[in-house]
Amino acid sequence: MIGRRSLVLGTPFLLAGCVTSRPPDTAGPSLLNPYSVMYGAITTEPFPVPAIDLSEVDPRFLRREVDYPTREPAGTVVVDVRERYAYLVGEHGRAIRYGVGVGREEAFNFKGTATIARKAAWPRWTPTPDMIRREPERYGPYAGGMPGGPANPLGARALYLYRDGRDTYYRLHGTTEPQTIGTMVSSGCVRFMNQDIIDLYGRVPVGSRVVVLS
Repeated sequence: MIGRRSLVLGTPFLLAGCVTSRPPDTAGPSLLNPYSVMYGAITTEPFPVPAIDLSEVDPRFLRREVDYPTREPAGTVVVDVRERYAYLVGEHGRAIRYGVGVGREEAFNFKGTATIARKAAWPRWTPTPDMIRREPERYGPYAGGMPGGPANPLGARALYLYRDGRDTYYRLHGTTEPQTIGTMVSSGCVRFMNQDIIDLYGRVPVGSRVVVLS
């Protein structure tokens, strides 16, 4: 469970981003812009995680702490497909909000409640049978799977959604295309910037509840 103290103090850069009174300057990295640090390059991973070009991302979709009154308990991840946000619910009506990309068609998007049954760093990716059937030329060559790495479309982390003990084949995962955050572009999974999915991965344990709003 995420307490108020851990939500606010656990990430100094998050707090700095919350108190910014105007949209972040996207002209380039700056010591005065906490987002240039939050979305900077990560060199401690098995594979390099490049810095995000903030000029390619709408400032609305950068990670921050927000007011979020909800009946969901702290520790729940709520994905609002329509608004392109994912919320990690905290206490006292607060949440960490992440910008996300969602399915390019409404029918592709998962709806309802699921559980994070497993987590993976630099996960292997295998397209689903439906993806291969819809776009055989694009996904057929990867039917046997693709190992984790900087070119893998699941990015640096994946959280696997299960319902009633069965894999839904939907994931919360990173992306190699941060410019797609805030859009409807995926095959149904919920994609985050790699820096954001790494942050969320570190905050939610296996067994956490996920609610995807239609």
